Amino acid sequence: MVFASAGYQISLYDVDQSRLSDALKTIKENLENLEKSGSLRGNLTAKQQLALISGSSSLQNAVQNAFYIQESVPEDLNLKRKVLSDIEASATADAIIGSSASSLLPSKLSENLKHKNRFIVVHPANPPYFVPIVELVPAKWTDPDKVTKTRDLMTQIGQSPVTCKKEQYGFALCRMQYAIINECWRLVRDGFVSVEDADLVMTEGLGRRYAFIGPMITAHLNAEGMKNYLERYADSIYNTSLDIGPAPTLDGEVAKQITKDLNAMVPLDQLNKRRKWRDESLAELNKIRNKLDV
Repeated sequence: MVFASAGYQISLYDVDQSRLSDALKTIKENLENLEKSGSLRGNLTAKQQLALISGSSSLQNAVQNAFYIQESVPEDLNLKRKVLSDIEASATADAIIGSSASSLLPSKLSENLKHKNRFIVVHPANPPYFVPIVELVPAKWTDPDKVTKTRDLMTQIGQSPVTCKKEQYGFALCRMQYAIINECWRLVRDGFVSVEDADLVMTEGLGRRYAFIGPMITAHLNAEGMKNYLERYADSIYNTSLDIGPAPTLDGEVAKQITKDLNAMVPLDQLNKRRKWRDESLAELNKIRNKLDV
């Protein structure tokens, strides 16, 4: 949907044809609903965008004429390597091959490819239609020109690319996200706050401002510039960080209790309803951000 919103012809492929049919049906419903709510991206109508999206029963047919290919299979190294190899066998010589990997290193994913210089991790956030950040993570052998072209493409379709300068497990987004999850876990595990209150710290506190400004600019604004902020708070940040302790193992009785609490907050049979609410809320937030020119 993101690519179609910018007018690109899209061919989808899945080994399970029933999933592909379901996906096309869901895409149609989503585009029509977005148009009704005024949240449809791009200058084309929902009908025009839908006409750009088709399914293919053959991986070869899906990728053979593409200038950019996005692999999005589950986060399994061997599976991704197999699919990437199959893609490479049918892709044109100059096609860029991107992977939606969220943590796996690009060098590990692409080391067996024949033309690995055109491979790059292109990791979107979920849901990408409403959360435009996308991480670009090249391997050490990725052609710099491919990185530039991928970044230009992501910008052109309305995403917000971040180029990682080197490989590191978890990239940037997941490392920041996991740091938050780990600390919430510790606070609940140690009896400091409940699961519900841990989430409130984000939704009613940090998240309010992080929707418009990042943590570094937040610090800059919370004092008379970053130099003054560090003079005030550097020791406190350092001492608190020392007290945080090692990464928790997300298992055992704590995991059972947190799962129980979350199921009480959002029962499993209400997940799809809550996801729909999330997406609608993100769409409204994007409207506000666009008005403010954030």
